[in-house]
Amino acid sequence: QVQLVESGGGLVQAGGSLRLSCAASGRTFSRYAMGWFRQAPGKEREFLSAIGWKGDSTYADSVKGRFTISRDNAKNTVYLQMNSLKPEDTAVYYCAASGGSRPSARRSDYGYWGQGTQVTVSS
Repeated sequence: QVQLVESGGGLVQAGGSLRLSCAASGRTFSRYAMGWFRQAPGKEREFLSAIGWKGDSTYADSVKGRFTISRDNAKNTVYLQMNSLKPEDTAVYYCAASGGSRPSARRSDYGYWGQGTQVTVSS
């Protein structure tokens, strides 16, 4: 069982940066691949980035070059550094944990989800 708690969301101007954190409970955090997703009003939940056990990562085209995922297994935490934010990045951001070892873009691979943190980017 894994419990996930996101933090770091807020209001930022276009062009600004935020760093999201996702703290996980449990002693086996290092054995979970972790992902970040977001959901804007009226839209489906969208994959952003994921990181595997060994630190291998993958990104959606929409955030590649602007967002960076990382993890600190000693702190049971995964991060999403978001730079050059745009108004269209406004959404609720979720982290998720997968029992697989490799990063995945598929929502169905993730069995555990956090409650989400709101990110609002003003123009």
